[in-house]
Amino acid sequence: MIRYLVCIWMLSGPVIAQEADAHFVSDVAIDPTDIVVRSTTDIGVLTPALDAFVGIYPDISITYEQWGSNALYADSRAACDGQIPTADAVLSSGVHQMVDLVNRACAHPYTSDITRGLSTARVWRNELWGITLEPAVIIYNTALVPADDAPHTRFALLDLMRRAESPYRGKIATYDVEASGLGFLFAFMDSLEATTFGGLLEGFARTNAVATCCSAEIIDGVAKGEYLIAYNVLGSYLSSTPRENIGVIHPEDYTLLLSRAYMIPKTATNKDGAAILLDFLLSPQGQDILAAGNLVQRRDDDTTLLSESAQRTIAIDPKLLVAMDRHRRSRFVGQWRSTFGALPEGGFLSAP
Repeated sequence: MIRYLVCIWMLSGPVIAQEADAHFVSDVAIDPTDIVVRSTTDIGVLTPALDAFVGIYPDISITYEQWGSNALYADSRAACDGQIPTADAVLSSGVHQMVDLVNRACAHPYTSDITRGLSTARVWRNELWGITLEPAVIIYNTALVPADDAPHTRFALLDLMRRAESPYRGKIATYDVEASGLGFLFAFMDSLEATTFGGLLEGFARTNAVATCCSAEIIDGVAKGEYLIAYNVLGSYLSSTPRENIGVIHPEDYTLLLSRAYMIPKTATNKDGAAILLDFLLSPQGQDILAAGNLVQRRDDDTTLLSESAQRTIAIDPKLLVAMDRHRRSRFVGQWRSTFGALPEGGFLSAP
């Protein structure tokens, strides 16, 4: 039996920092060495993998802290600069932010037979590794959206939003690029990838689409009918919050695939333990556990019905630094604000 405790809390102020924590330890452990993992991944989603890990390595326990991506990036920068205590491992869906941390010399290098077997899209400088492969999907309420309206491409979504007196007015949701590092990454990749991006922004403005911070909030909103359709939702979270009336679409024009990035900070106190956890998560056993939780989409998975050319992995490489350029980010956020409006007073702030 694995023991763990979850606590939900926030720091004061408008920016969510640590959202929850948990402790994973084997019942047979005797004075285990602890590793601190700070991550954007919901505790419940990673619990099966972390339970298995401490079962195999009872001499290691894990203190797991769940963070928002922007707050985790700011925390990791401060730890890199020696201002605050550091984690032993950082795992984030804000992959562009993680590339920036490595570029700032915040990471400890590591290689093993397992890491050397990764594709070039899932490793950079032997300091950053992609442990998952998760699709950005469109979801819809199957009880309220007619089957013929379910948009299987971005072009079909545009057509829905361009209807006169659209029933989807105020009923389409997506991530807020200022509140969510993941949302910013998906939207930024769309702006590079899709000729439809400008049209999507115009459609979001036309239909008074809603921009919000979090996967759970979006999924719950679609399930309750508060939203009818949600765009660019990280598909893996649907397994942790299953709903009978939610349909899932992998866009046929292209589907972005995200690899959450794992880093061992250069200031970590237990680098060896963090490396053992990394190898486990990348091992066949670890990948099978993550796949069971929809954190790893097999490229030959028939359920997606996607061609190879439609599967677009977001590569972990220096090109993502463009997304962190201050001036380019400012222009992009300005374009976003013109579509959705400025955040209300007391709303979320963007990362520095």
